Amino acid sequence: MRAEPSAADPIIETDVPARLDALGWGRFHTLVIAALGITWILDGLEVTLAGSIGATLQTSSLHLSESQIGLSASCYLAGAVLGALIFGWLADRFGRKRLFYATLGLYLAATAATAFSFDAASFAFFRFLTGAGIGGEYTAINSAIQELIPARYRGRTDLAVNGSFWLGAAGGALGALILLQAGLLPPDLGWRLAFGIGAVLGLGILFLRRYLPESPRWLLTHGRADEADRVLLAIERSMRAIPPPDRARLRLRPHSARLTDVAKSLVRDYPQRTTVGLALMAAQAFFYNAIFFTYALVLARFFDVPADRTGLYILPFAAGNFLGPLVLGRAFDLIGRRVMIASTYAISGVLLAITALLFVNGMLTAAGQTIAWTVVFFFASAAASSAYLTVSESFPLEIRALAIALFYAVGTGLGGIAGPWLFGTLIGTGAREPIAIGYGVGAALMIIAAVIEAKLGPDAERKALEDLAPPLSRAA
Repeated sequence: MRAEPSAADPIIETDVPARLDALGWGRFHTLVIAALGITWILDGLEVTLAGSIGATLQTSSLHLSESQIGLSASCYLAGAVLGALIFGWLADRFGRKRLFYATLGLYLAATAATAFSFDAASFAFFRFLTGAGIGGEYTAINSAIQELIPARYRGRTDLAVNGSFWLGAAGGALGALILLQAGLLPPDLGWRLAFGIGAVLGLGILFLRRYLPESPRWLLTHGRADEADRVLLAIERSMRAIPPPDRARLRLRPHSARLTDVAKSLVRDYPQRTTVGLALMAAQAFFYNAIFFTYALVLARFFDVPADRTGLYILPFAAGNFLGPLVLGRAFDLIGRRVMIASTYAISGVLLAITALLFVNGMLTAAGQTIAWTVVFFFASAAASSAYLTVSESFPLEIRALAIALFYAVGTGLGGIAGPWLFGTLIGTGAREPIAIGYGVGAALMIIAAVIEAKLGPDAERKALEDLAPPLSRAA
């Protein structure tokens, strides 16, 4: 590590990115996944709890209507959008590590407060704050994982971490199934205790995150080259790794990124990637949030599944969603991003369209509907995870967290926030046809996104982040 002397803007020459990518998989990377990947588990837990207790909330002391349940889900997503934007900007400005604690702390406080909701407005407000914590987690942690994982493992790791959402979903389903079991607890107490599951889990993760360093790549772009080198040396020593002798060196002139830099990167420098990112994020947001936030209402309304049994139906659904990224993830690194992303989006859309036809014609039982969803989302889970992967590796390091936040915010705003409310309203009509049309819209969005990815998607497999999008601070 050396710096060329300059009174104004010293140029840093570094091999840190190349050394990070040259590392094999070690205990450090496992720690990163365990301490940071919890975000998706917590999100899955929250979303599933909200879906599983939907019918219970209608008969509890809150007396929520189907539209109010859908609206509270939209509030959760709206909070996630705002949290992503605020904490994404802070993560790029002040570092990934500091935000690890702030975002998780907000989540812990808000999900615990949800248990003390006293009416529809307070429930929606606390869900909004919970979403803000989760949205902030997405930006800071997606950035850190991308920057710490070697390039050749990046695709499969990112998909597996995003897929862990469904471990949380399974946990939420089991928790709701136990706590809402008839005769075990008063129904109004059971759903309140359910929201304590995430708080207890998150407390343990706060301790684990103490052992994670700041991203060396972020330190470099903020002029802290010596600190970045020390962090990487500690990682290499813990893994007994020897830096490769022919490692590439990167020349940087650190400077703080501005909002104008974000606009230039998205609109001028990478317009095709911007189009792809928006299409992928919006399609998967509508597809997932519209269906998943209201699955319990569908089971209760059209298949007469009791409120305390809906958790059983989410378990195979969650298993398919978790296995999809896990089984298909390796192909995203070996076969390539463009082929796999386009394929999983297209297959998801076609399968959902078929499911809509079966549903509207009354050809599915509760078990059949669950099996259909499980097959659809085996592919859709990998597709949705790849949307985050695409956005997080497509833009320069200095704006990565904010770029993730912007795409998450716009994609969720376009496709996700309205979805749960819309489907809640459609379910409230008691007719199958409007819901099938909603499924058709989700299917069409996924197929359109597949076409856009096939034509414009970047080939990012096994490439260093600095090669995919040169840092804004890169010097000649």
